[in-house]
Amino acid sequence: MTDWRPTATVQAARNRAAMLRRIREYFEAHDVLEVDTPALSPYAVSDTQIESLEIRNSLVSQRPMYLHTSPEFCMKRLLAAGYPDIYSICRVFRDAESGRRHQPEFMMIEWYRHDCDLRAIIGDTLELINAALDSDRLVGNHVVHDYQDVFVEATGVNPLTADIHELANAAQADDPLTQSIGDERDDWLDLLLATRVTPLFATNQLTVLRHYPASQAALARLCPDDSRVADRFEVFLGTVELANGYVELTDADEHSRRLLADNEHRRRRGLPLRPHDRSLLAALQTGLPNSAGVAMGLERLQMIHDATDDIHDVISFSFEA
Repeated sequence: MTDWRPTATVQAARNRAAMLRRIREYFEAHDVLEVDTPALSPYAVSDTQIESLEIRNSLVSQRPMYLHTSPEFCMKRLLAAGYPDIYSICRVFRDAESGRRHQPEFMMIEWYRHDCDLRAIIGDTLELINAALDSDRLVGNHVVHDYQDVFVEATGVNPLTADIHELANAAQADDPLTQSIGDERDDWLDLLLATRVTPLFATNQLTVLRHYPASQAALARLCPDDSRVADRFEVFLGTVELANGYVELTDADEHSRRLLADNEHRRRRGLPLRPHDRSLLAALQTGLPNSAGVAMGLERLQMIHDATDDIHDVISFSFEA
């Protein structure tokens, strides 16, 4: 018999409601407008690290539809249309993500602030985490590191200059792993980050990792002081990623080139190619204001608050394969 019972307790539900209230109070106090965006789109994210859930047999469309992995593109269209600072708390969907820290459906907090540099948006993110957890235990004890510095310290190789051979040696890769990753340099960097770098992060304080390599900029601008790195950051507690943010890329042509590059990477890896969001590209041509954005998983925050390492403890109903 199928167990119909929820996975989270009533107290976990109360904790979640209280966190959502505190998050909304934080944004209201900072004059950030809550917005709503559609979850269904004819376009899909092209990032090779994220897979969209696809609806193939839609009655309203002659082409596939996709559940959004983030409200990012629609929120950028709002910014281009003249909206002020904005935030969204919504359900998002990602394929092939299920486990103790992941679910294919989860709650995301995403927000955008005008005229924020990297230092300012990192500070804003830490303040929101503090408000959500209702405690300064972690935020008051955080550390900020440049990606290059901690990578060199943990692996002995420079992530900005090391070749594939050096990265593979640092990972102590055997032949099957070497053949599997091949010449995908960013995959080697991701492997070393996950296996050698983040395991060194303290579990009792937040670690902010900033200035990712330019090849991992996603849709962040390159750092004005060093074009080898991007104005992108992530916040970790131990090995657990809580937030991913950056100062936004505003150059529409460069934005388009990166989306095309994503699909080329997908083609090389045998992943499905993704249609580009024409509405987003049109909005960017009109002009995206100088801004910075952050995406943060609500369940990850609550796992810290409730002192659990299992996402099933903080969601009412878990995904059943």
